[in-house]
Amino acid sequence: MRCEVLAIGTELLLGQVVDTNSAWIGEQLALAGIDSHLQVKVGDNQTRIVTAIRQALARSDAVICCGGLGPTQDDITREAIAEVLGVPLELDDAVAARIEELFSSRGRTMALNNLRQAEVPSGATVIPQVRGTAPGLICRLGDRSIYAVPGVPGEMREMVERAVVPDLVARAGVTATILSRTVRTWGLAESTLAELLAGRMAALDAAGNGAPTIAFLASGIEGIKVRLTAKAPTREEAEARLVEEEASIRALLGAAVFGADAEGMEAAVGNLLLADGLTLAVAESVTGGLVGSRLSAVPGASNWFRGSIVAYASEVKRKLLGVGDGPVVSEAAAEEMAAGAAAVLGGDVGLALTGVAGPTEQDDQPIGTVWVGLAVDGSVDARLLRLGGDREQIRQIATISSLDLLRRRLLDGPSVS
Repeated sequence: MRCEVLAIGTELLLGQVVDTNSAWIGEQLALAGIDSHLQVKVGDNQTRIVTAIRQALARSDAVICCGGLGPTQDDITREAIAEVLGVPLELDDAVAARIEELFSSRGRTMALNNLRQAEVPSGATVIPQVRGTAPGLICRLGDRSIYAVPGVPGEMREMVERAVVPDLVARAGVTATILSRTVRTWGLAESTLAELLAGRMAALDAAGNGAPTIAFLASGIEGIKVRLTAKAPTREEAEARLVEEEASIRALLGAAVFGADAEGMEAAVGNLLLADGLTLAVAESVTGGLVGSRLSAVPGASNWFRGSIVAYASEVKRKLLGVGDGPVVSEAAAEEMAAGAAAVLGGDVGLALTGVAGPTEQDDQPIGTVWVGLAVDGSVDARLLRLGGDREQIRQIATISSLDLLRRRLLDGPSVS
């Protein structure tokens, strides 16, 4: 069973509204074992909507139309579906009565155009509304199905869960589950990851149906994500396949892997600190508190995060953190800031960042120069980063890069005694 998603609304094309509905519907289809290979957006134009529906039905067994079921003149999904089916719209008295009752119960006068929502293509099955006024639709065209649900997220989700997915599963006649897991990496280019995993991907392709698949997703300052997808008769079998495949990927990529799914770099660092019974103190200049913000956002961070000192001015670095005379964008300054943060905040581990994000050079250092200081295991050192991008990109990349350097240093061990 293959099902496409058609999001309807000119506002989606103009970027005025972000289409989160299609992503959510795709997730539900995957969990139900329904293949969804294409998602399309189309504006409020009946000719283009009709064309999009016909194209979807030519490729797939079903299409879910999301949006365009309201009472206004630009809500024309019903008309488009009726044209595809070659049938007229008919007023559904039960739906009309329900809409009128809803307005009456709220003490409001109903505008007559609300009855447009009670017009349904002849022969269609109505999905009753329980949260709003516009009902959903289930329509058959031979062995194909057209589903229509409102664009309001709460209304859409309730209908998809209650009526659309169960109908699709029943028509498919086969139960299956598609699950995905995302392995998160930092420090390797997408091309390098592809080379490292080429052999594994070839082996999975050769194994054929039932074997997990691997795909890459470049995610900017969050690194490169490796998405693993498995399809199996049951959720338990799909999860088992993902666990096995994740272990294989981690073995091939080593320390480049810092987490999975929603686990960010800051959580990975926190887990390592917690496991070793260590606390972290941070001193920031160039990042202006971004590191501390990410760390403190992790639930339970108070168990291992002492705090962050935003020492932006040079005199603050010298008076508060003990940075000596000389350039504040330097290896020595980064080391002194890391040691100073650990001392001032009482942390077992110190992390510090100083650098140049622009718009001008500083201490004769070019824009993108960032020194990261690490005070770990009784020793203090610093690493130099040369970063590209604009001011905000440099600050963001410096933040996650510094956390990655700390993560890798903690993985090397041993712990501070």
